[in-house]
Amino acid sequence: MVRPTVPTEVYESGDSALRVVAISEVSESNWLTVHGLADWLENCGAEGLHGAVPTYDSVLVEFDPVLVSARQVRAFVKLGLLELAHAGESAAAPREFDIPVAYGGEYGPDLERVAEHQGISVEEVIRLHTEKTYTVRCLGAPAGSPMMDGPAFPKPVPRLKDPRLSVPAGAVAVAGRQAVIAPATAPGGWCVIGQTPLSLLNIRREPLVPYKPGDILRFRRISTEDFGLYAGAELEPLELDRAELSPAASGPVDLGAQP
Repeated sequence: MVRPTVPTEVYESGDSALRVVAISEVSESNWLTVHGLADWLENCGAEGLHGAVPTYDSVLVEFDPVLVSARQVRAFVKLGLLELAHAGESAAAPREFDIPVAYGGEYGPDLERVAEHQGISVEEVIRLHTEKTYTVRCLGAPAGSPMMDGPAFPKPVPRLKDPRLSVPAGAVAVAGRQAVIAPATAPGGWCVIGQTPLSLLNIRREPLVPYKPGDILRFRRISTEDFGLYAGAELEPLELDRAELSPAASGPVDLGAQP
């Protein structure tokens, strides 16, 4: 995929991190830039860099101030952005994941609530959720949750007024203009419309989750009767022709109404 670089601003975050923010008006370009920079920093081999954590439009660069100064890290960031500007297309191709989901009932307790708020039918909510191709924009809490742009609902989805103390692993949820899957059981205030029986998190695996930013997810409806057929299975990437995959298929990043 092509990773254009855009104007950035750099801020200190304490004595051991810098925050690099992409400030273009084009959300997709911001996302491509910060993730391209994070990849470059993770693989440049510079002494003292601990890691780079990208989000939608920024990347936190962590470093050891005993081994490297903030000024030197700023130089690494500048070099990385220059390298990206001349790199053209990224060699890394996204992987694709198929996510079976049981919607509604005990698996999606907020499905009807979302349909009512949107002024559409339950079936239309499911159709809109399953017809979209999703790009993992970044990993969030808890445990590497895949943060994605949400379905093309008529309106942003409000979060629950009273968050749940326990949302089960595999919960498929929406809020604002975003979508997510919960890799682990945790409290949450997003609207749960379904659940996948697949296991996303494996604490004996490195990395802990099989997907990364830029990978592609598609949701597929299954019946509640078939839910148990997948129980215990781990999520794995599909074996597809890499040339056919493109994160641009999910469209531009929409940050208009985050949860």
